[in-house]
Amino acid sequence: MSNSIETIALHAGYNPGNGEPRQVPIWQSTTWKYSTSEDMGKLFDLEAAGYFYTRLQNPTNDFVASKLCAMEGGAAAMLTSSGQAANFFAVFNICEAGDHFIACANIYGGTYNLFGVTFKKMGIECTFVDQKLPIEELQKYIKPNTKCIFGETVTNPTVDVLDIEKFAKLAHDNGIPLIMDNTFATPVNCRPIEFGCDIVTHSTTKYIDGHASSVGGAIIDSGNFDWMAHKEKFPGLCTPDDSYHGITYAEKFGKAAYITKATAQLMRDFGCIQSPQNAYYIQLGLESLSVRMARHCENAQKVAEFLANDDRIAWVKYPGLESDSEYELAKKYCPKGTCGVLCFGVKGGREASIKFMDSLEFATIATHVADCKTLLLHPASHTHRQLSDEQLEEAGISPDLIRFSVGLEDPDDIINDLKQALDKIS
Repeated sequence: MSNSIETIALHAGYNPGNGEPRQVPIWQSTTWKYSTSEDMGKLFDLEAAGYFYTRLQNPTNDFVASKLCAMEGGAAAMLTSSGQAANFFAVFNICEAGDHFIACANIYGGTYNLFGVTFKKMGIECTFVDQKLPIEELQKYIKPNTKCIFGETVTNPTVDVLDIEKFAKLAHDNGIPLIMDNTFATPVNCRPIEFGCDIVTHSTTKYIDGHASSVGGAIIDSGNFDWMAHKEKFPGLCTPDDSYHGITYAEKFGKAAYITKATAQLMRDFGCIQSPQNAYYIQLGLESLSVRMARHCENAQKVAEFLANDDRIAWVKYPGLESDSEYELAKKYCPKGTCGVLCFGVKGGREASIKFMDSLEFATIATHVADCKTLLLHPASHTHRQLSDEQLEEAGISPDLIRFSVGLEDPDDIINDLKQALDKIS
């Protein structure tokens, strides 16, 4: 197989034999038939590979997960029902009541709520940190019961670029894994595992699907973290699991231990499976992802440059601009470009920004982001609505911030729409 991401996106994960379907089939079945009770029993004991119930695994999902795994350069992967489920599983797979983990403060609002509110109810503490702090300052937040660090490659919505190597060093110096949400950059523009990240998550609902047709998530494990070397921190992986006759995942499954446990335990118990139909849509999205990401970044660069030169705009944030504070980090970690998402504020503050949004003609106000069509929203009013003013400030969300997701339309049409909306509020 070629090392080219474009070729991997088209050919990895599924290799049909003679006379078999060229496209990944949809196994739209809840169950599989077996000839003997013993045959099925081996599956329940994790002694044999195979399928018996789609709540745990499905061939369509596994083929698509294998392709995404190859694109990220991982060792094992799984699909989930949403990106939120992926982030939940990724952390909960190694954390339990009484544990602690660290997350960067300017992550997606839904993930912030999951970590800061819901996990707290489960007895798991999350400390949110400023990802721009030097490593010596970040070290102060590590506790004896800290189990992982979580961040986003390119943050949603503030489009900050994480210094992956800094956080990987912090994590590994303390014997814990680095988990990163790579939704915005996608494996086309950044492969976090190559910079020391241990576990990658995705909301496949975004660029990977690309057409607002399929909700889904994914987890990819690099296979590089040595769980047994830190077995006192990770009993779930390194001590016998009574629900599977005493299997110790890290000993029995090696590089696949983390994903096997997430499937055999969490998917079994929580049932956040992605439907085979949705997995099929993701497969189609992956095939064109490289082409689409190049166009998204090209269009976003033009839009960002237009906004940066318009006197009616208070500020604009896009890592592709040389004036941007994240420009050098973006060149290092995302040399092909970051994504098609940028954020900005209109002079006049919150009310002016809202009026501007309402004046756009074809750019759509929507909860979605990273889509083939141009979309926007106002995080303080929408995705981060549940956060207090203090939490908004901590997350880097100003009251006038507009998240603008640049689509695949003619860039001149996008810019003309921005111009006419600005004219209406000038």
